Amino acid sequence: MINIGYYKAEPTTYVFRYRKGAIKQEGKGLSFVYFEPGTTLVAVPMATQEAPFILKETTADYQEVTVQGQMVFRINDPEKISSMMNFSLNQSANGYVSDDPEKLINRVLNIAQVIVRAEVQSYTLQEALAATRKLVSAVQKEMTNSVVLETLGIELVDLSIQAIRPAPETARALETAAREELLREADEAVYARRKSAIEQERTIKESELRTELALEVKKREISESKIEAERVMEEKRREIQQEQMVANVELETKRKELVDLATENEKKQGEAKAYTIEKMMLALSKLDASLVEAIANSGMEPDRIIAQAFKGLAVNADKIGQLNITPDLLGSLLQRSES
Repeated sequence: MINIGYYKAEPTTYVFRYRKGAIKQEGKGLSFVYFEPGTTLVAVPMATQEAPFILKETTADYQEVTVQGQMVFRINDPEKISSMMNFSLNQSANGYVSDDPEKLINRVLNIAQVIVRAEVQSYTLQEALAATRKLVSAVQKEMTNSVVLETLGIELVDLSIQAIRPAPETARALETAAREELLREADEAVYARRKSAIEQERTIKESELRTELALEVKKREISESKIEAERVMEEKRREIQQEQMVANVELETKRKELVDLATENEKKQGEAKAYTIEKMMLALSKLDASLVEAIANSGMEPDRIIAQAFKGLAVNADKIGQLNITPDLLGSLLQRSES
């Protein structure tokens, strides 16, 4: 009973039980009783293992950077790893007989470091500081295709790069350069904003000038249209006046012709009247004066006859010695004439 042992493995541990150099039992999470002096137990942990790392590497432009990350891997082929490394348990099965299990993480980290170094050395400092995702992709690809890890039966589960930092003095220089760049960009932004404002103001001024020019052109066109309209109206008025003058001339000509014709007619009428009077006077000159007077007095009113009589008396007054005409005589003569 002293040399009999009991072993119970975790579900994530793959166990090999060797007896006289041959595998008697293997599997994950086994539990069994074994004879200690003639049995060798090999326990290979198949759970994922985390391996944080901080690596200092040099870039292509000879600048030191620190790469901080974490790697997660697991043993996917316990038979391969057990044939390459010693995972044998001690006689009491509470520990390993060698430090190979502890060296496994370092071996995997060494492989990762070689790949990281090769990648970082292909970048400049500026490229390396911005190549986190690119570096992760490259390292994962290289480790997946690694012959060493394939031989050991190890697979990479995850890889992450938390930070890629330059040396402190380099970081300060980069911060200064970045600050200056930001200030320069800020100045350029201010200048660009001012330039944009000037451009906008110039555009507005040009638009205003174009608008004013268009207005002036429109005003000039309107003025020219008004002048043209006035010229046309003046031309029309002149034509109307000319037509009126022509009409007046024609009218005056007609009037002149009418006056000439009227004058000619009056002249002819005068000549006819003069001829008539001349013939009448010629005929009267041949008549006796007393007969003419008698004809003239025929039908004359009595008072006029009396007046004519007194006129005859006045004409022959030198031949009359004395003539008395009393009021009574005049009154009776007038009464007779009235009756």
